[in-house]
Amino acid sequence: MRRWIAFTPAVVIVLAALVLLLVGPIAQPAGYHDFADRRTGLGVPNAADVLSNAGFALVGLWGLARLWPSRRGPALASGWPGHCVFLVALVLVAAGSAYYHLAPDDFRIQWDRLPIALTCAGLLAGVYPELEPRANGKLWAALLATAAVLSVLWLGTTGDLRPYALFQASPLLLIPLWQAIYRAPRGDRIAYGAAILVYVFARVAEIYDREIYSALGWMSGHTTKHLLAALASWVVVRRLYNRAQAASR
Repeated sequence: MRRWIAFTPAVVIVLAALVLLLVGPIAQPAGYHDFADRRTGLGVPNAADVLSNAGFALVGLWGLARLWPSRRGPALASGWPGHCVFLVALVLVAAGSAYYHLAPDDFRIQWDRLPIALTCAGLLAGVYPELEPRANGKLWAALLATAAVLSVLWLGTTGDLRPYALFQASPLLLIPLWQAIYRAPRGDRIAYGAAILVYVFARVAEIYDREIYSALGWMSGHTTKHLLAALASWVVVRRLYNRAQAASR
């Protein structure tokens, strides 16, 4: 491997950070909390956006139950601290997002964003130590989880979305680069690539919240985002489970 290739991910992140620095502070869009589907169901306000978070909890709990026995095995050990953060954060996403969507406002959204940032930290801290033997998985998980919390605190204090947005985009940029540079197993590259693609569709659905609701009449773009994002997390967790099962045979 040429040495300069190994620095490509760091260069990409630095360039992205510089672009955001030049752009200046990014504020939350006006009317952000005005979601399309306001229907009450089973006595729950904004029921579709609240209840659709159950998928995150199911994936996180299933992953913890299935992967915990193999956490010290060869398939998971190096990345387990990060994988564990990711799985726990998925459960917290379900709780935080449901809490936010019951009565969306600027205070409650912080409890939605914090676990989302932690899922990003877990993804990064799970993948890199598996590819780079010199990386300390526990240290990576601790540092990235701290960075995730700080990005949300910065947003809550200043109203500036830039650090949080960069943190959310980091797995989409870094994981494919790391896997290409370190020649990750083909199955890992396919799984994470598919998860990233599904997640991109989820973000597109979020943008077209009202348009999707108007077209379908029974499901909004934001509800679709929740379901697709949970599916993306399932693809990753299922890949980890398959790896652990294969290693135990």
